[in-house]
Amino acid sequence: MSEAQRREVIDRVEETRDELIALVESLVEQPTHEGNEAAGQEVIIDELERIGLETDVWEPDVSKLEDHPGYFDTKIYEEYGYEGRPNVAATIEGSGDGRSLGFMGHIDVVSVDEDKWTYDPWVATVEDNRIYGRGSCDMKGGLAAGIHAAKVLDELGIELAGDLILESTIDEEAGGTGGALSALERGYQPDAAIITEPYGVPDIGVASAGVLYFRVIVPGRAAHAAHAFNGVNAAWKATRIFEALRELEAERKQRISFQPAVNERPEAEGSVTNLNVGIFDSGDWPSTVPSEATMECRLGWPPGESREEVRAEIEETIQGVVEEDEWLSENPPEIEWFGWSAEAHEVDRDAEITQLASDNAESVIGEEGTWVGGLAGLDERFYVNYYNIPCPSVGPRGENIHGADEFVEVDSLVETAQTLALTAIDWCGTTE
Repeated sequence: MSEAQRREVIDRVEETRDELIALVESLVEQPTHEGNEAAGQEVIIDELERIGLETDVWEPDVSKLEDHPGYFDTKIYEEYGYEGRPNVAATIEGSGDGRSLGFMGHIDVVSVDEDKWTYDPWVATVEDNRIYGRGSCDMKGGLAAGIHAAKVLDELGIELAGDLILESTIDEEAGGTGGALSALERGYQPDAAIITEPYGVPDIGVASAGVLYFRVIVPGRAAHAAHAFNGVNAAWKATRIFEALRELEAERKQRISFQPAVNERPEAEGSVTNLNVGIFDSGDWPSTVPSEATMECRLGWPPGESREEVRAEIEETIQGVVEEDEWLSENPPEIEWFGWSAEAHEVDRDAEITQLASDNAESVIGEEGTWVGGLAGLDERFYVNYYNIPCPSVGPRGENIHGADEFVEVDSLVETAQTLALTAIDWCGTTE
């Protein structure tokens, strides 16, 4: 394709930015949190059908997923199931024998504390080159940019030689097993994929973190607090394990480094892995020695370790406390692994799709980008780890993701759509 034609694509995306903004606004106005994705998916279906595409709409089937090595039950699935929570996909069939490409994004968002917001989180507010609203950045903005890129190619009559798959999936915030994994198992396995996570073009996402949840249940022996000498305080015993885990986290932080994570967030220097005790609970009465204490924890880490290695380190740390404590040696705590169980992933930075995405982003914006990622668990891992599909992240700039007054920069939405459109042309090829 000539430079003049590529310029036409860039210009057309810019000229139709109001249509892109309108799609983001429509998506933000659907509160797609905690199992309520259906209304947002209807917006996606309407937009895809407006382009003239036939949509594939389905609810995940756990029986077809549970034996997959990347599967785990998500918290949202346990609470809401998958009924009424569809995934959506559509394929623009290539007119030749070019390579296939997927533009993927998730429709689900996290919940909000409306009292903390300056803006209405469920009404998109456009102000100073920003769109405020829950999910505007993570990641309805990127999802809209992928669809808009495909729409512009269609309007300009550019026929890709390879298939272009558009997907809107559920469940990512809880782990993605009912979303991206379900789509892959349904057969949507392109030669390459791009997920439009908000990594801030021209930066390109190349990694995600491994994530594990675990629960430690520590036994004690109940007694009246006045007769504590007859009891064993489970909270005190759990605190010994708490301190050992804190020491482990400090040692891991010192030992483990991953530059793309620091590129993403410079303040992550020296803290690219983290072990968080999110819940510590014991007892039900101040005058009773608690007979049980429970800690629920999250461990995140960048590429370089497997789930098995990380689990073993946690279990060895807790066992070390048990062996030094007479009560715990005779009454060992239980360790339960639940919820998030994700492997870290890293995309080959020399892969053609990764280089194309980076080159096009830098060309569109006129600035150099860098490789980022490795702090959070992402859907990209399914493509890379289990299907050998290269899958970088290309998405807009914004702030306050998961927080109050989340926003996405409008200019970066346009730049994301331009980058995606050009990358589809380069990867899939075109038919004259």
